[in-house]
Amino acid sequence: MRNLIQPIVTAMAAATLVMVSGMAVAAGDGASSGKKDRPARVEAIEGSKVKRVTVTEKAAKRLDIQTGEVAKDGSGQLSAPYASIVYDISGGTWVYTVPQALTFVRHSVVVQGIKGEKAFLKEGPAPGTKIVTVGVAELYGAEKGVGH
Repeated sequence: MRNLIQPIVTAMAAATLVMVSGMAVAAGDGASSGKKDRPARVEAIEGSKVKRVTVTEKAAKRLDIQTGEVAKDGSGQLSAPYASIVYDISGGTWVYTVPQALTFVRHSVVVQGIKGEKAFLKEGPAPGTKIVTVGVAELYGAEKGVGH
């Protein structure tokens, strides 16, 4: 499985580099204003290995960031849109939660299975948690410093 994921992650990283670089160009290089405008701000979260990613409204529109929610059915099974899942280079699985507008925090999930457009989770955020479904790879690239 890891051998299958590695090329996907590498391709995602390359695509993210292009998109995040494009995001920086779209936000402007600040040459006319004398300051550097950044489409994304990445901040450490005390006591955590993940970082908080905050994007400008312009960057969110350019990336077409869209969201969904973690759900729980009558049997207690957690699920999330499959599009919300991002794989790290070690094969770990994550989603980006949305604690407030334009702010995103990566959250570990354990995927139990995938059926169609739905990922069934053994572990993950609480039901009702808002998560990113479009723009996930770009947020991951911004958090990891790809293109900056």
